[in-house]
Amino acid sequence: MPRTTEAARRPKERDVAWFLTLGIGGLVLLVLSLVLDGVLEGVLDGIGGGPDGFLSLPVLAGFVSMLGFTGAITLGTTGLGAGAATAAGAVAGAGAAWLTWRACRALMRDGAAPAPRGEDLTGTSGSVVTDIPADAYGEVLLHLAGQPVKYAAKSAVPLARGTEVWVEAVLSPTSVAVRPVRY
Repeated sequence: MPRTTEAARRPKERDVAWFLTLGIGGLVLLVLSLVLDGVLEGVLDGIGGGPDGFLSLPVLAGFVSMLGFTGAITLGTTGLGAGAATAAGAVAGAGAAWLTWRACRALMRDGAAPAPRGEDLTGTSGSVVTDIPADAYGEVLLHLAGQPVKYAAKSAVPLARGTEVWVEAVLSPTSVAVRPVRY
């Protein structure tokens, strides 16, 4: 068996070190893109970047990291040279970049439900918490977006505490017109 000389191992170790540096550099770029939260995205806006573009920082970080780490693994576990390790890393990096791009686009599109508005109260049910005199104000407890909220309430008929009511109209941001569920 031929022995590998120290001089023959050095280029391979140096190449592994370069690939590991690329991998770690990609991770640092990813951390910077997360910590700075889009501040560096303006650099890539002119060439199709943006927060969900294919040249966004998380996508580039994923590509560079995967290129570096896959290249280092390929060099360290096979007898292939730096060119083959670069090719394997580029293929793996392209896959990581595509997955990162898809994940970023999905997260950017994930819009929350619209904020509840006063008009959303019309037709909801609640209960009287402070007696409502005829044509005067009392208080009702309603549920807006799953949260209990007290509103000033007005009714055409007097309503006692505990009466179940329906909201007929929204009078202001803090008051509603109600009617009893059963007459």
